[in-house]
Amino acid sequence: MDFRVRDLSLSEKGELLIEWASRHMPVLNQIAERFKNERILEGLRVGACLHVTKETAVLIKTLVAGGAEVALCGSNPLSTQDEVAAALAKMGVKVYAWRGETTEEYYWCINRVIDHRPNITLDDGADLVTTIHMSRREVLQNIIGGTEETTTGVMRLKAMAEKGVLQYPIIAVNNAYTKYLFDNRYGTGQSTIDGILRATNILLAGKRFVVCGYGWCGRGLALRARGMGANVIVTEVDPIRALEAVMDGFQVMPLSEAAAVGDIFVTATGNINVIRMEHMLKMKDGAILANSGHFNVEISIPDLEKISISKRTIKPNLDEYTLKDGRKIYLLAEGRLVNLAAAEGHPPEVMDMSFSNQALCVEYLAKHPKMEPKVYDVPREIDEAVARLKLRAMGIKIDEMTEEQKMYVKSWESGTI
Repeated sequence: MDFRVRDLSLSEKGELLIEWASRHMPVLNQIAERFKNERILEGLRVGACLHVTKETAVLIKTLVAGGAEVALCGSNPLSTQDEVAAALAKMGVKVYAWRGETTEEYYWCINRVIDHRPNITLDDGADLVTTIHMSRREVLQNIIGGTEETTTGVMRLKAMAEKGVLQYPIIAVNNAYTKYLFDNRYGTGQSTIDGILRATNILLAGKRFVVCGYGWCGRGLALRARGMGANVIVTEVDPIRALEAVMDGFQVMPLSEAAAVGDIFVTATGNINVIRMEHMLKMKDGAILANSGHFNVEISIPDLEKISISKRTIKPNLDEYTLKDGRKIYLLAEGRLVNLAAAEGHPPEVMDMSFSNQALCVEYLAKHPKMEPKVYDVPREIDEAVARLKLRAMGIKIDEMTEEQKMYVKSWESGTI
């Protein structure tokens, strides 16, 4: 068996977790049943760099049901659920992932996935795709396409496409309505709060909660923090998003001002060095820093270390930095994704839609192997199919347009009567 996980004896616990997630992912289960009957992915090798969670396992099982041979590694050194990795290995998946990987180990795992010469790649952050393009170009001839799960990865891949270096087509699953409107907003909002509370067990009510970035992840986080009784402050660089935050009822101010009054700071921008030394030096004693953007670069940890005289770990995912003037700043989950490092990531009901998009986009790539090398949105028919399946699973019916209405929206002649 070809795998590397923390402890294979954890597989029984992992199987229970996967079973629990699967019970809450009815759309993906319907797709898995169809894949099993049609075997649409027979003979294809899929290389995946995703958070190795119980929800991801349901996706992997769906691809395997369709006939694919899957190799999987984690897309974050701290997000792997070791029980799930063990269960997947026992099922025969070529999985290389364990919680707490070093940077060297992280890329070793990515390269093991690449060694299996995938025909289709699934990425979450674009580390798999960029590694292939930078150092493993010999496998490019085998690849017909790929998918990307998250905002940060889509940004990187679009930059590659604009510079003319992207060598195969990528479908931006993150840009599907049934992904970002739900996963990014409701999933990130709930799971980030979950991670903060598991790491600290603090009371959010009455705290000044600073959300850096008002994209869909930031929107969801601000909404959930307010629901817990926090006084939410939003910081932004985009004037339209800042205006939207104001209209949504949040305080909006520069981070340089929020730094002096905030109790909890969470980054969700997809950019680098959002919280820097200049902000940390203004923070009150006991300020808490967390990140919900994909990479651990949004909070400048080098700056935090530079202004600190000591560091100690209070408990897992909670590090205390003592500044030269005696003030203390607390960093959660080493600045990595707090919802996955300190909690369990998005709820399965949300990932049901995201991973259904993934599965159907893999099928689409298998049926369209000659696409141009650029970044594509998820086909509208896939997006709508996922929404309809989700509504059906929830027992919800919706209206349909009459023939008259269909003709009306396609015409231009009718006006005011």
